[in-house]
Order: sequence, then C-alpha cells, then structure tokens
Amino acid sequence: MNKRLASGIGLSAATLLLVVGGAWLLSLPPAPPAKSAPPIPDDEAEAILSALKPPKRPRPLIAVIGINDATETTDYLMPTGILRRADVAHVVALATKAGPVTLFPVLTVEPDATVADFDARYPDGADYVVVPAMSRDDDPMALRWIRNQAAKGAIVIGVCAGAKVVAEAGLLDGKRATTHWYYLDEMRDRHPTIRYVPDRRLVVDDGVITTTGISASMPMALTLIEAIAGRHKAEAVARDLGLTHWDARHDSDEFTFTRPFALTAIGNSLAFWKRETFGMELEPGIDEVALALVADAWTRTYRSRAVTFASTAKARPTRNGIRIVPDTVATVWPVQQRLPSVREPPARALDRALQSIAARYGRRTADFVAMQLEYPREHRNEGTVRDLHAL
Repeated sequence: MNKRLASGIGLSAATLLLVVGGAWLLSLPPAPPAKSAPPIPDDEAEAILSALKPPKRPRPLIAVIGINDATETTDYLMPTGILRRADVAHVVALATKAGPVTLFPVLTVEPDATVADFDARYPDGADYVVVPAMSRDDDPMALRWIRNQAAKGAIVIGVCAGAKVVAEAGLLDGKRATTHWYYLDEMRDRHPTIRYVPDRRLVVDDGVITTTGISASMPMALTLIEAIAGRHKAEAVARDLGLTHWDARHDSDEFTFTRPFALTAIGNSLAFWKRETFGMELEPGIDEVALALVADAWTRTYRSRAVTFASTAKARPTRNGIRIVPDTVATVWPVQQRLPSVREPPARALDRALQSIAARYGRRTADFVAMQLEYPREHRNEGTVRDLHAL
C-alpha cells in the first residue's frame, strides 16, 4: 500500500471518528433545568430512622471496609470521620489485607485493622458495615466478609458505587436500592431484580442501606447518628460539619450523562500539558472529612490533582484518629501550587473548593466535579461562601 493511499485511509478513518463522535455528542441531552426536590414525608423519614436503630449494642460497633488497592477516598473517610466525631459508636476503619489502603483518586491511609483481626476480636460481628466504592466489585475477601457480617445481623450500608459491591455480595436481590447515577444502569443490568428508587439520596430495605453518589455519605452518616443517638446529637454534628439540615430528598433527573459533562471530560483530558499538581499540607489534627472532600474535588477536574505532603514519611493522625500517609516528604511547597489549609467546616470547604475550581478552570469544570460527587445543584456555592448550608 502506497503512502498516499494509507494517508487517505487514515484521513477517512479520522473523519469518520469525528462524524460519529460529533453525532454522539449531539445525541446527549443538555444540562437539565434546576428544580428543588420535594421534602420527604414524615412517615417515610420516621420509617428510615426506625429501620436504622442499632441491632445489637446500645453503643454500636461500626466497621468501614476497604480493599487495599483503591477504595474511593470520600466514601471511606467521610463516614469514618463523621461517625467518630459524633462519639456515639465505636468506629473501626478496616482493610481486607495488611498494609495501607490506597484511596482513589487521592490519599493513602493506614487502617485500624484487617478484616481477619476484626473477626478475631468481634466474633459476633458489627452492628453496621459501611461499604465504599471499590476499584473492583468482586473482591472475594471483601464479598465473603460482607456476607458473613450480614449473616451475623449487621446492617450493611452501600455508599455510592459501594452499592454495586453489596449487590455482588447478593444482598440487594429483590430489594429497593439506589447508587451513583453513573453506575446505575450497570448495576441494574447485572442485578435485574433490584428495584431502583429515584429521587432519594438514601434507600433502606430490610437491613441494607444504599445511597446515591459520593456526597450522599454526609446525610447518610447524619441519619445514622440520629437513629443511634437522637435528633439533637445529629444536629450538633451537622453544625460542626457546616450544615443546617439534611434528609433523603434528591432530584435524580439532575444527574445524567449530559453534553456539557462529556465535552468537559474530553476537553480537560486532552489538555494534558496544562495538568497541575497542588500540595496539601498534612497539618496535625487536620479535619479528615474536609481534607477528603477538597482533595477529591481538585483531583476530579481532569486538569489537576492534589497530593499531601509532610516533613516526614510517617503517617499523620487526623482530627479523629485516621492515619494519613503523606504522598511526598517536603517542608515547603510553591505558594502558587499550594492549596490553602483546610480549616473550615467540611461543607464550606467543599463549596470553597468548587468556587476556586470555577475561578481557575471555569464554571463548567466546577459543575463537572460536582456531577461526579453527585452534589445537588441547589447546595452548590454560586460565587460566595454562604453562612448557611443545607445538604
């Protein structure tokens, strides 16, 4: 084949890809209009709390499980940090195997114990098991352990795409459930007996809770605190997080694969030469929930990533005793590439991060990040950090 012919075929293929790609993009819907989700009926809210009462102990035991090779950052850290600050339960961060847990898309932690250690210490099992999204839904050790905990009477909570892991464990067959919008079709295709419930950030059915995307673990944790220790305690923790109220309401129509989402993903991915790395100092007692939200948000822009640094390689304990392993050993970081210290309540820290992302990369990228976090539009900051927040 001569070069001219090969070149012609190459150009034809490229043209075809552009035409097909353009047609696909045009077939995608635009961003949906904003609307407020209706409130949750009182009887439904009371039924959720009743179903989440501690099944075994007055002061329950909560286990958060992760696999060592990539468990979702915020799904793992946010429930652990929020539930520990409430001080209404014993909360243990676990890994399937010995060694650190590499979180995705950012951060590394030292777990409290392995699942084998946990079983040896608590043979009767946990009261609650929190299952984050994981890099694989079929990890044999994780699935076996989750099934065993459910058999021992634990309430299983699938956070975000962790619902897919719970489904693979066989615990969602025939039950009502939800998950992160991006993975909904996949989960329903693999498990057709699941009854999807739209317009709810969390769904409870017969000892299993599932939630929508990443940011939903915040109202889930507050709902669990309320079920364990009452409304006043949950409200106190909410204020500490920077929230005024929370519930299960959600507008599922807001979260779908849209043309702006696809264009931003493509455009930001192609701008690889503009990719930036931002440093976050692991200060003593840093708020792990705010750290997770901010680091996760900046690393989901497709234009940047966040890395942690400290003066030594030793893991640093957070406000609530989670040990974060620094990505880099350093005492200083260039000011222009350093993210501010995370000293705000987590909800405000997330709003400020989205505001800063919009200022640096444009509002479309900030919306792209918020869509990945499944962070409702009505709660996003629109230019200034608000004094009141609701989630």
